[in-house]
Amino acid sequence: MVTIKDARRGLTDEIVSVARREGVDPEFVRRGIANGRIVIPSNPIHSPEPCGIGEGLTVKVNVNVGTSRDMPRIEDEIEKVRVALKYGTDTIMDLSTGGDIDLIRRTIIKEVRVPVGTVPIYQTGLKAARESAVVDMDEDDMFNGIIKHAKDGVDFMTIHCGVTRESVEYLRRSKRVTDVVSRGGSFLVAWILYNEKENPLYENYDYLLELASEYEFTISLGDGLRPGCIHDATDVPQIQELIILGDLVRRAREKDVQVIVEGPGHVPIDQIEANVRIEKTICDGAPFYVLGPLVTDIAPGYDHISGAIGGALAAYYGADFLCYVTPAEHLSLPSVEDVKEGVIAAKLAAHAADVARGRGLERDLRMSRARKALDWEGMFREALDPEKGRMYRARGITEASEGCSMCGDVCAIKILREYLKKDGVC
Repeated sequence: MVTIKDARRGLTDEIVSVARREGVDPEFVRRGIANGRIVIPSNPIHSPEPCGIGEGLTVKVNVNVGTSRDMPRIEDEIEKVRVALKYGTDTIMDLSTGGDIDLIRRTIIKEVRVPVGTVPIYQTGLKAARESAVVDMDEDDMFNGIIKHAKDGVDFMTIHCGVTRESVEYLRRSKRVTDVVSRGGSFLVAWILYNEKENPLYENYDYLLELASEYEFTISLGDGLRPGCIHDATDVPQIQELIILGDLVRRAREKDVQVIVEGPGHVPIDQIEANVRIEKTICDGAPFYVLGPLVTDIAPGYDHISGAIGGALAAYYGADFLCYVTPAEHLSLPSVEDVKEGVIAAKLAAHAADVARGRGLERDLRMSRARKALDWEGMFREALDPEKGRMYRARGITEASEGCSMCGDVCAIKILREYLKKDGVC
């Protein structure tokens, strides 16, 4: 585990490992962690492979998995985890709400070597709902849930500290279409309204920082009031919560606690740059974790594409961490195939942003050279999904075919290769 305090003292093995993976100077990574602009989520109980998230590093991708009441099979979620890892996810979040939640979380932590995140209030709220109602949670319930996840080895946790009594008043006065779409945010808004008290996670934030320091987990400050449709994007409740989170980032750094800031879920293209720059300014460059963002609301079944468009733009403008979106978003729990489609779309978005920022160009160049040489195996080696590439390549061709079934004998590469060679160009 590496903490802000460790980074201020000097290089650690984790810092050197991240620098090697990223192809940057270890001192750059050390400074980034020391000033809170880079994090390496790692609970020593889990001790995953070091993964750096933040300023100047490649864009990372998170995959959400987890059961629901209607689909509680742990075997399905473990298969999703394996598929997500196969196609390159950098982290996994378990958002289970059905079945044996403790067993599922612990099994996933044992299964993977990447950082694992959770949202503890989901389990706490569900327990309260089964016994009476979500609004009957108390402060001890909330913090005990966090401690349980920390003791299991969770590396980073989404905690909705920015939903406050003041935030709820802004929400009441807003003209939002979708009100609150964050599950954790809705739990806390309802709790505040019913109990007429301040959010314990905000009111006792210093205690949360003590827990994060003791158990060495990274806090991911949840955006409980994120917009749930593009009509609500960049409105007063969203920005007011972000201002609160900016102060909480400062307080976390003062206690040497690593912190990430979560960002909006639905944002039209013309507002994405502003959203990223506002977060980076208010939160002093803290790593920004965006949920999509989705750039339109009319894409059920294709929200992974909408999210990839928004994610690529957000990452280009400075977001550091993309939460994938699957084709099942807003519709159902994703299948294994949905997870595959979602993680590949998010990885494409992250890679596109990295390329635009001058990182990862070598892979694209290798692909281009393989295409010029009609080296199909070389192309598949560079592809995010070699199996799908092979499937399309096989359509309508024979084993002896050099080109593809679209161009056949009029392949542009074949024609120009022959004549450019005659002219001595190649």
